[in-house]
Order: sequence, then C-alpha cells, then structure tokens
Amino acid sequence: MNCQKCSTGHAVEPTTSTSRTPFPQDRKDLYDKVSQDASSPTFKRVIPPARHGIGSQPAMAASTKAGLKDNPAMSFVMLTDSQVVSPQATGKSNNKSQSRSNSRKPNGTAEEGPDGEKPRLSQQIESTTRLFEILSARSDIDHPICTECTDLLLSQLQSRLSSAMKERDTYISFLKSLNTSTPTSTDLTKAQRSLAEACGADAKAFSELLALEKEKAALDAEITSLEAESLALDAEEQDFWRSRNSFTLTLSEFQNERDALNAAYDHDAQQLERLQRTNVYNDCFCISHDGHFGTINGLRLGRLPPPQNVEWPEINAALGTAALLLATVAQKLDVEFQGMRIKPMGSTSRIEKFEYAGSQSSSTATITPNATARSSKDVSPSQSATTGGGRQQRQQQQQPKPSTSLDLFSSGDLPLVANRIMHRRLDAGLVAFLDCIRQLGEYVEMTSAEHQQQTLPYVIEGDKIHGVSIKLGGNHDHEWTRACKYTLTCCKFLLAHASNVGSVRAREGG
Repeated sequence: MNCQKCSTGHAVEPTTSTSRTPFPQDRKDLYDKVSQDASSPTFKRVIPPARHGIGSQPAMAASTKAGLKDNPAMSFVMLTDSQVVSPQATGKSNNKSQSRSNSRKPNGTAEEGPDGEKPRLSQQIESTTRLFEILSARSDIDHPICTECTDLLLSQLQSRLSSAMKERDTYISFLKSLNTSTPTSTDLTKAQRSLAEACGADAKAFSELLALEKEKAALDAEITSLEAESLALDAEEQDFWRSRNSFTLTLSEFQNERDALNAAYDHDAQQLERLQRTNVYNDCFCISHDGHFGTINGLRLGRLPPPQNVEWPEINAALGTAALLLATVAQKLDVEFQGMRIKPMGSTSRIEKFEYAGSQSSSTATITPNATARSSKDVSPSQSATTGGGRQQRQQQQQPKPSTSLDLFSSGDLPLVANRIMHRRLDAGLVAFLDCIRQLGEYVEMTSAEHQQQTLPYVIEGDKIHGVSIKLGGNHDHEWTRACKYTLTCCKFLLAHASNVGSVRAREGG
C-alpha cells in the first residue's frame, strides 16, 4: 500500500513491533516542506460495515461493495462473490498453498479464520482498508502512513503541543494578573466620569448628526427643486435654440433671395447699360470709306477706271442699302417725304414720285412731318398751324396723280449712246434720293434746339451736293464717286441724329 503523505509504497507490518529504522535527513526536510502546504483531506472516507458481522451475509457484502466502489482511494479491483471460488472446491488447493504461505512469513506464523482456515487475500485487504479508514475518520491524518512520515508527524505534533502549552501558560498568567489587580474607588470614579463624558459626547454627536441629517434633507429638497428648474431651463433653452435655428434658416433664405435679386439686378443693369450704349443703326448700317470710295456695310459706291473699277451688282446693293437706311431714319423720326416714297428692295430698290395738281415742283417742296411726331417744344404754334393744317387742306383739296417709279439700280455697261439712255432712269432716281436727304436735313434743322443747331455736313442744291452733281450720265467717274461719298456722309449724319433722338426719348420715357 502507498503512504498518504509521500505516496511511497510500503508493506503493512504483520506485527505491532515498535522497532523502526532511522529515516534520512532529506526525507525529513521533504516532509516539512510538504506539510507546510498541507490541507484537509481531498476525499472524505466512508467507513463501510464489516463483512463478517451482524446481519445477513448478502446485505453485508452489498454494503461492503458499495463502500469500496464509492471510495476513490481504492486502486485494486473488487471481485464479486460469483467470481470467487467456493471454499469446498478449493479445499485441496488451499492445503497445498498453506505450506507456501507459511514459508513466506518471516515469523513462521499465519493468521487463521474461526474455523481454522486461513483468510483470503481480499478479506485481508478489506480488513486492512477498513482499519485505515477508521483511523483516518477519527483523526486529521490520512492512513496508511509510512514510518518516516509518522516520525515527522510526531515531531510536528510535538512542536504544536509545545506552542499550545506556551499559549496556555500565557493565558493563565494573564488571568492571575486580572484577579490580583482589583480597581479602587478612585479608578471607578474616573471610569464613571469618562463614561459620562463619553455618553455626553455621544449624545452631542447624535444631536449634531440629527441636525446634519435635517440640513442634508433640506439640501436634497433644494437640489431636487434646482434640478427641476434646471430641466425647465434646459427645455426652454432647447426651444430657444430651435426657434433661433428656424429664424436663422429663414434669414439665410431671405439673404440668399436678396443676393440673387441683387445679382439679377446688377446683371440686368449692366445689360441695360450695354444695350443703351448699343446703336442698332450703326450695327445695321456701317458707313465707312475704302480709299476714294464710300462704303456701306462693306459695299463700295462709285466708279473709277480700271483696275479700281466696281461691278454694278455691288453698286446696286450699296444703293439698296442706302435706300433702306433713309427709309428707316424717316420711320424712326416719324416723317413723310413730300411727293416721294422710298421702296427699299435690295439691289432693285425704287423711289415712287407723286405729283399734285397746282403744287410746286419737287425741287422746291418741303417735308411735312406727322402730327404726332412733333411736340410743342420742338415746333412753335405758328409753324404747327402752317405745316399740319396746310397739309390737311392740301390732302383734302388735291388728289395725287399716278406715281412715277424711279430706279436706284442699273443693268450694267452698255455702248455710249445706250449707256446715256439707260443711266437716265438711274440719274432721276439718284436726284430723287438726294432730294429725300435734303428734306430730312431740313426737318432735322427745323426740330433741333436753337443752342444746338444741326445741319447737314454738305449743302444739297438740286442735283448737286457740295457742288458735285450726283448724275452719272455726262459726269466723270471721279466726280460721281466723290458725290456718292458725300451722299453717304450725309446719310451717316442722319443716322446718328435718329439714334440720338431715340436715346433721348427713351430717357424721357424712363
């Protein structure tokens, strides 16, 4: 069997002799080291009842088997009764093995049962185990235990006994000192006085504690009210910030809308200023010069000997553009030509001429402005009566004769005789065109202010402008080209005046 302390295997001594061999010092050191950390037994041993005792044999065997089975310290295999051979069958074998077992025992003695038979090995093991369990249950030491561990245990118990004896002696001496030291009346008085003082201090501290508890309760109530007020203030703050955020969003939307309106206003103001500075007449009718030629929209008007000769399609287009310019200016100024009407038709533009019975010739006729085109500050009352009223009387009394169509174009170069005949219609149209310019010039001169008198840059008399005839037949190319250049210059003057009048009306209307 194994020692429960050092787990060393040893044989159970058959005798109770007290002779022990001395154990080594390292064995004792190991025991002291292990015993310092020793604790209570890990497993609680259950002592089973004896196999051969009171009660029936099967019941006792069952209880023994159950105890051995539940005991984890048992490491051998428990054999049941069915596995054990009966004594009658094994009588002969027991007799044979008796001599052998007797020879193994050192003292030559063998234990025998009550019937004179030797006990079996299982019975011996069970008896020994039960004995060790009884010993372990009655003490704090687990059995079996080897001789060396027993000696170590005895020495340890001896030291514990010595310390217990010393502690007992100490208590006895203290008890004796208490019995001998009896307190006097002075000591009792002092003790009572100190007790009274302690009771007074206790009562005072208790009263202070009650006052502090009342103050704490008041403070708790005040804290509760302050917390409720704080919660109310927090809710009010949340409402304030919510309304402020809503107001900020609304203000931001208004500011964005204001900025958008300001940007749109600035853009529209710049656009208006740019449009006010824009002169649509200059964009539609760009009058300039190209050397000796006057140009309108890049079209040259005039003729020179080769290689500066200009083709007739370009001349006709330039005359058509000039006719459109003159008709546009007359419409802008709300003026009707006396006895003539311009029909701008591109390269085949014409002028229709009307003649009234008993009226003066076109060379001495004056322009008649519309009744709605002139204001009281532009024309005097006498002029308005002589022009507007005279025009209405002439329209009622005179009936126009059939109109004569005058060409502002030519078909091209022809022989000399035919050239003079074909250019006669062009010359009549140019003279009528020049007369329309004269009428507009007189209207501008008549309607302009006295301190800003405006006249045509070149004087027009009949078929001559600045002393140069506008007729192509019987005239040199250089002179006719110069007369055309003067004519375009007067057209540019009339165009600038119409633009100025339009801007003035726009500012007065605004």
